[in-house]
Amino acid sequence: MTSAPRDRYQPAGDAQPSRRALLKTGGAAAAGALMAAPFIRDAQAAETTSWKVQTSWPAGVGLQTFKTWCATIKDKTGGELEFKPFAAKEVVGDFELLDGVKNGVLEAMNSFTLYWAGKLPATAFLSSYLMGLRYPHEWDIFFYSKDGLKVAREIFAKQGLYYVNRIHHGPNIIHSKKPIRTIEDFKGLKLRVPGGMIAEGFASIGAKTTLLPGGEVFSALEKGTVEAADYTGPAVNWDLGFQQVAKYIWTGPPGLESVYQPVDLMDFVVRMDVWNKLSPKMKQWVDDEIQVYSNIHHGAIQKADMEAWGKFEKAGVKINRLPAEDLPKFQRAAVPLWFKWANKDKDATRLFKLQLEIMESHTVGYVTPDMVKGLKLEA
Repeated sequence: MTSAPRDRYQPAGDAQPSRRALLKTGGAAAAGALMAAPFIRDAQAAETTSWKVQTSWPAGVGLQTFKTWCATIKDKTGGELEFKPFAAKEVVGDFELLDGVKNGVLEAMNSFTLYWAGKLPATAFLSSYLMGLRYPHEWDIFFYSKDGLKVAREIFAKQGLYYVNRIHHGPNIIHSKKPIRTIEDFKGLKLRVPGGMIAEGFASIGAKTTLLPGGEVFSALEKGTVEAADYTGPAVNWDLGFQQVAKYIWTGPPGLESVYQPVDLMDFVVRMDVWNKLSPKMKQWVDDEIQVYSNIHHGAIQKADMEAWGKFEKAGVKINRLPAEDLPKFQRAAVPLWFKWANKDKDATRLFKLQLEIMESHTVGYVTPDMVKGLKLEA
């Protein structure tokens, strides 16, 4: 990942924020009230261009980091551009974000890309999936060394949208009302998942899956509508109160916190006509800025996550890790689904081919010829 150029950001002060202040501002990265060096404003831009931008974050460090960052845009651009941030469901429903941007209710969105797999199958390959690419740098190989970003932009352009860039988040974990220790414990389990290939993966090992937006997970666990639920990482889930309604957490084995969404990518997407009104210089600036925000967001999430584990343990929540010997079982369930989803349309095939090349390479080495024997890509 790239780091923010020093001359673009200056800390507001040297004072150390309190623990409460950190929570309010979304961690150290956001709490620093980062400011940019002045942007050289376009002389023709007489008025500020304002974008309504809704995120998929309902609360916690994710939302506060997003809002803090949005508040810096006007100053950074010398008043040429500003982002008005909205939390999940504040303007449109979480699963209506794509249509909300397309229809002009919003100018842009910061969503979990996987949410659109039902409408755009190819987006299942623009974020983590069961036993696929597992670490942020592997996704960056895909986006920036294998034309993944170019293909993503072409896919969204068909929807009248501009995919500016990916935003790193982190691994997802599962909260449950009863212990999950092995792959067999998923049989018959009523499980909330984000849909798509991930839902089918858990269904293939016996879970009874349900699709719900993140803002409804707490109530579903509280009411017993689901017995377990996947959702983001420990910091946000702590802020959402999951420790009150689920006394167990399930993760992958040591070194792989999540076997199904180890890099739960978000994105920044703008309606194409809105994007095209920007000057070439501003387009490049926004593209670069999303990379900067990805670093801020990822860092704030990881810091808060590491601090949150102890809170769950003090609250009496039991954390169980998948035995390493169960990984091949997940792999056997996953690989046929990769090809099934890749064959849903030509765009999905294009993306998966790029990722399969990475996974088969000696650089990564996740996939060997015996794993894919008899499986073919149709396009």
